[in-house]
Amino acid sequence: MLELGSHISVAGGVDKAIDRAEPLEITSIQIFTKNANQWAAKPLDPAVVDRFQEKVAASPIKTVVAHDSYLINIASPDEAAWEKSLNALKIELDRCDILGVHHLVSHPGAHSGSGVEAGIDRVAAAVNRIHAEMPDGKATLAIETTAGQGTTLGRSFEEIAEMIDKIEDKARVTVCLDTCHIFAAGYDLRTPEEYARTIKHFDDVIGLAFLSVIHLNDSLKPFASHRDRHAHIGQGELGLESFRHVMNDPLLDGLPGILETEKGDDITLDAMNLATLRSLVAV
Repeated sequence: MLELGSHISVAGGVDKAIDRAEPLEITSIQIFTKNANQWAAKPLDPAVVDRFQEKVAASPIKTVVAHDSYLINIASPDEAAWEKSLNALKIELDRCDILGVHHLVSHPGAHSGSGVEAGIDRVAAAVNRIHAEMPDGKATLAIETTAGQGTTLGRSFEEIAEMIDKIEDKARVTVCLDTCHIFAAGYDLRTPEEYARTIKHFDDVIGLAFLSVIHLNDSLKPFASHRDRHAHIGQGELGLESFRHVMNDPLLDGLPGILETEKGDDITLDAMNLATLRSLVAV
């Protein structure tokens, strides 16, 4: 079974996320280590870092995942934007290492008209340089599958496989599979046969050994729409059966399964989605 979790707010300090996660009884967690909509990042307070690590150690949480800034685009053909994104990604990875975060989920970016191959080359060049400049980095960069809207890269398993092929230190790169995104990109999960075909294709093209994180999101938009709009579990186009297949797949055992569904003012919606997922596990 997946180690179920959710993206949790870090308002008031990253350590507060562990307090908010406790009533959900989850075993994985995703956070932002900084404001995802800003380039600037305040230095992490060592006292807050200590509290965060102590709380994680005392909790049932087995895997801590972070998501990087939405502004980063290491596929950009613009040199200034590429350099700015590369340096921002380095900061994000460094913050993960300081906190003890296992994986940094990152969208591969958009080629902005330069073409898929050129965009993939830019991604690989950025990651290779980051690895060279951070030789002791611990957190893996988890490249996220995307819905493929516009010129966004990562819409196919083949595109991600090509990025990995061009990244030299493969021990420091993994993949985050988002159920909503791959469905919107044209990979079906709704019947047992379609689900098995999609997972086999992922294994054949990328390799399940690279899979480190699952994002559990239903899709508000139809199959192959290339639109990234999350829905509550079982309330979207994917439907409950898709998540039954995910929740009972032994190939995914032990991986963090992170909700990124709509939040309310409290934990009610997360608790609802977690209860739905848990109800799908075969006993």
